[in-house]
Amino acid sequence: MTSLKSPQDAVRSLGEFIREQRNGSQISLRQLAKQAGISNPYLSQIERGLRKPSAEILQQIAKALRISAETLYVHAGLLESPDGVRTDAAPGVTASAIDADEHLTDRQKQILLEIYHSFRRENEASAPTA
Repeated sequence: MTSLKSPQDAVRSLGEFIREQRNGSQISLRQLAKQAGISNPYLSQIERGLRKPSAEILQQIAKALRISAETLYVHAGLLESPDGVRTDAAPGVTASAIDADEHLTDRQKQILLEIYHSFRRENEASAPTA
């Protein structure tokens, strides 16, 4: 499945996704910027869809949000989703639930997210086409 979004829509969508993840993790803009090693204004511009961050910045943001960098790369259009599966349908809710679990380590959370995405790809690939 290919994306029909314009580059501007993709950047705006990426920013919205990052904001949703940050809010779901109950992290302030300042806290995320500090943890990702970027300035508050730059992160604000990313979230508002005014700037498209580099892969390196996305990796830093992903690490600070405790989500996979691959997820942000797909949202940014830097990486195509395996098997053409859209990864933006429900992972925000799932990622937030996993991230909120205080009984898991950061590494366990990352592994759970990777497994979740692999199951979604597998199920999508084996689903009958309409």
